[in-house]
Amino acid sequence: MADDTQSPRDPHHGQPILTAGEPLNQALAAMVMVHGRGASAEDMLLFVDHLAHMGFAYLAPQAADHSWYPHSFLAPLTDNEPGISSGFALLTRTLAQITDAGIPLERTILLGFSQGACLTLEYAARHAQRYGGVVGWSGGLIGPDDTPRDYTGSLAGVPIFLGCSDVDPHVPLARVDLSAEVLRRLGGVVTKHIYPKMAHTVNREEIAFAKAMMAPLLSREDPPSPFLTPR
Repeated sequence: MADDTQSPRDPHHGQPILTAGEPLNQALAAMVMVHGRGASAEDMLLFVDHLAHMGFAYLAPQAADHSWYPHSFLAPLTDNEPGISSGFALLTRTLAQITDAGIPLERTILLGFSQGACLTLEYAARHAQRYGGVVGWSGGLIGPDDTPRDYTGSLAGVPIFLGCSDVDPHVPLARVDLSAEVLRRLGGVVTKHIYPKMAHTVNREEIAFAKAMMAPLLSREDPPSPFLTPR
């Protein structure tokens, strides 16, 4: 029998994955929603009413103690382990639930806010493949400025949206710019929007970009070429 108890070496092991929207066995597409530091899976599912697309299943994993890793995402990678790796393992288990239900990764969007956006973007870079889309609200790739970005794999045309304030107290603008550049090199089709003097939050346009990314995935045919036009 699997051991679902929390371990210092795998702090997010056994954490719940909350769901909303269509049941997985009936959905045409899925979205993984990753919360920020101090927040919860329930908080992320509050966005469902704004994104609302019939045919989508929404899955929100919960971090242990409401934090994916202990320090700033700009800290040395080892300082934020094993939280990062454990968070990746929970994202992998979440994606496995989706694919086991018959929904391919090509119809699955990874979306995160703040610390959850950082975890999501880093996961997508380290596990580059053809997802339905990637959304990073107020986040960037993890690690100090001198972190090697020698990722392998290809995002193969995945639509990616990055949105952030130009004065975000937690996410330097230079890191958003770097993240966009790296994800483009990996083959992502990146749309980046920087909002003047916005707080560390999510605005209506950012939600609209995510919603526009969702619609093409509901076709029963192969998803068309990515587009990112807010509606």
